[in-house]
Amino acid sequence: MSRFDQLKNRLTNALQPVVCELQDDSAAHAGHAGAASGGSHYNLKIISHQFEGLNRISRHRLVYDAIGDMMHTDVHALAIVALAPSEIPT
Repeated sequence: MSRFDQLKNRLTNALQPVVCELQDDSAAHAGHAGAASGGSHYNLKIISHQFEGLNRISRHRLVYDAIGDMMHTDVHALAIVALAPSEIPT
């Protein structure tokens, strides 16, 4: 399973998001430290009921907990937008 798929699976299993948009942005960082192996820079937009009532730091902690050891070994950079469904305009 690819690194991308592992990340997406971990996020989906742990946070059961309504939306989970993970983008591999590694190509934009060619030549940058941590980009040599590819698939290491990501942008994440995730919307989950588990974020209701939590501040941004607590939401990011949940994301990092879901990713686990991959944050230390496989992911060099992760930009996170973590929202609760109630924050999305209808």
